[in-house]
Amino acid sequence: MGYAVLHLEKAKGADCDMSAHIERTIQPKNADPKRTHLNRELIQFPDGVHNRTEAIQHRLDTAGLTRKIGKNQVQAIRIVLTGTHADMEQIEQTGRLDEWCQDNLEWLRKTYGTNNVVSAVLHMDEETPHIHATIVPIVQIERKKQKKEQTVKKRYRTKAPAPRLCADEVMSRANLIRYQDTYAEQMAAYGLQRGIKGSEAQHISTHEYYRSLIAQGEDLQANVTQLLEEQEKAREVIAEAEQAKKDLARIKAEAKTEELKNSATKTATSVLNGVNSLLGGNKVNRLEKENAQLHREVDDLNDQIEKLHTDMQKMKNNHARELNRINEQHQQEVSNLKRLLDKAYRWFPSFKRFLNMERECLQYGFTAEQTDKLLHGKTVNYSGWLHSNEYRRNALANNVTAQVIRNEKRNLFLYFNETPIAQWFMEQFGIGQSKKQFLRL
Repeated sequence: MGYAVLHLEKAKGADCDMSAHIERTIQPKNADPKRTHLNRELIQFPDGVHNRTEAIQHRLDTAGLTRKIGKNQVQAIRIVLTGTHADMEQIEQTGRLDEWCQDNLEWLRKTYGTNNVVSAVLHMDEETPHIHATIVPIVQIERKKQKKEQTVKKRYRTKAPAPRLCADEVMSRANLIRYQDTYAEQMAAYGLQRGIKGSEAQHISTHEYYRSLIAQGEDLQANVTQLLEEQEKAREVIAEAEQAKKDLARIKAEAKTEELKNSATKTATSVLNGVNSLLGGNKVNRLEKENAQLHREVDDLNDQIEKLHTDMQKMKNNHARELNRINEQHQQEVSNLKRLLDKAYRWFPSFKRFLNMERECLQYGFTAEQTDKLLHGKTVNYSGWLHSNEYRRNALANNVTAQVIRNEKRNLFLYFNETPIAQWFMEQFGIGQSKKQFLRL
């Protein structure tokens, strides 16, 4: 009898990155693209709502909240619902997967409220079938008072509880225990039971996990090496025993042939019996027993080696899954940085202009220190080669005065000796007046 798996996690903001994972707009490495078409959304979105992110915002907009949502306030809770791998395979093979999905939806709506359950997606393209559900933590119960508020005497009429956004209330310790109990009751029909209450099992950090994997791998490798050495020795002993049996058979055959040819039958028989007594008898029986024992030991060693290879393959699979998780986390961090950079561009329009001017100065040939002075509005005396990307040529500057000037629209331009750099390059390359007029147009 397997276990029912229920995992809750608070999301940050609109949780767009997890939406990309759930809706497979970004294909994770641990998913089989050939089975992605089997994934399905179990909840129909309201009119005008097209995805999970919009469904979260739609619930917040229509819930009748009276308080402003805080900047760092949790707006959604992720829930993963599944079971032990073997049991989930059994549910799928017996055709009960749709029934299992409906029971999960029934439990979600009964536990968190039908309107709060905004999305539920069945994933069939990963190793174990599971559901990614999303709820918006809107509650109707009255807010718990602080100790200071409890000591102050009421001077106003108590208002009826209003809808409010409170993830801490939904994920309180008592509620989390109750969720595990009621979910296990709902899943009992599928042979799934609740996890162990009060378990002291704890998550370990990624560094500790990899350290243990490396240590286990080294131990397994050492055991495999030792077993292979013992197997090789056993093969040598078996080979010696086989050779002894062949020698005995050869001696018997030679003795029999000699017996037919030689009239001294008794003498040959006596010699043969002596040889058989010397090489056969107890010694042969002992070699056969040792040979059988060695075969059994070799079989045991092969079984152990096979088990070790299986364990190493499992470790590799776990390692691959952990790398996928870290890669997804890295992609999320990159996405966050990109959003921050986009905000900086919107909030500080000059920031992007300065970045572009910095890139141009470095491409022309200025050093980082000279570029920094130019961006601060200082003049720089420069002698040396300057590169023009437009003409793909270099021009030699002899003690020119460079300066970045901002016009009325706050745009930045680079000047050499009070001449725009584009015009300065044309003069250096000897481009005619008609070309200058054409460039101005």
